Amino acid sequence: MLLSHYDYDLPAELIAQEPLASRADARLLVVDRRTQSFQHRYIRDLPEFLQPQDCLVLNDTKVVAARLIGKRTGTGGRWEGLFLQTVPPNLWHIMGKKSSKMQVGKTVQLHSPDGKNELLIQFVEKKADDTWLVQPLETHDLAGTSLETADGRRQTAADLEKIGWTPIPPYIRGGKPLPYDKERYQTVYAARAGSIAAPTAGLHFTPKLFEAVRQQGTAVASVTLHVGLGTFKPITAENIDEHPMHTEWCTLSTESATTIQRCRNNGGRIVAVGTTSVRVLESAPETLQPFEKTTSLFIRPPYCFRNVDVLLTNFHFPKSTLLILVRTFGGDELIQAAYREAIREGYRFFSYGDAMLII
Repeated sequence: MLLSHYDYDLPAELIAQEPLASRADARLLVVDRRTQSFQHRYIRDLPEFLQPQDCLVLNDTKVVAARLIGKRTGTGGRWEGLFLQTVPPNLWHIMGKKSSKMQVGKTVQLHSPDGKNELLIQFVEKKADDTWLVQPLETHDLAGTSLETADGRRQTAADLEKIGWTPIPPYIRGGKPLPYDKERYQTVYAARAGSIAAPTAGLHFTPKLFEAVRQQGTAVASVTLHVGLGTFKPITAENIDEHPMHTEWCTLSTESATTIQRCRNNGGRIVAVGTTSVRVLESAPETLQPFEKTTSLFIRPPYCFRNVDVLLTNFHFPKSTLLILVRTFGGDELIQAAYREAIREGYRFFSYGDAMLII
């Protein structure tokens, strides 16, 4: 399994830089595995391809304001980093630009996009991969009033909401966020804070589209997978079997497991919205029992899917684990042809781009 097999050429102008005015106006390339054919439709047409007994499975993770911008105390030099995860009891795991210049004990004063809040962080421990553990200290508003809770416990998501910036990928405007990204780089059903990137297939959904899905009887269930830095970690081994797959926390609740099982027992299909939903469903026990754990599942040939029948997904980077997953699901030659078709027809690629439905 050679990495070069998963490469393709993409014109730079097809990388979407802005979201569409209406989420459901994104184009939808429908890939039919049975007939080996394509249809050019729109996301708003999705209900036509769902059946009453089917179950649509969403990843309800919520993107946190993970981009951190500030100044190094003492020198005043600009510093930028990315929040990765919380490390109990009260540390943040971060990745910083020019982190090699930082030292244990040094501090950075972070500032919010609106300039109204500040947060001082202190560098505690450097990890082998050049990431850091930092200690968040007091948050202040412009008047200098402490916003820290009386008992000293910190709520990471709340702190990031005050101080962080939307973590727009670097291929969108060079990673420069705009005010509307806070709302558009988030699914309308996001509920559980924890991701540093959006589950992008879900960005296309609107309340109106959900209403159409439910009115025809199709069930909707949620899983959670918090997208971490490993999702974007490039594969460096030419033999993809040698790639050390990242781990991500995920869960399938009792309520969702019951809904999905009922649809399957009634002859319905499990329709995964995004590769993150696929990872959760395929990491579950064969009987789709509830669970909570970290998963390091790397889906690649000759993987045999157990719990996913249909996949809605955006278009993914060359040589990425996400592209490998999609080509494994849809059939290697057919998905290669679908990508060529999408490029020929001018589809928009990556996070703010169009989508593909593999049936």
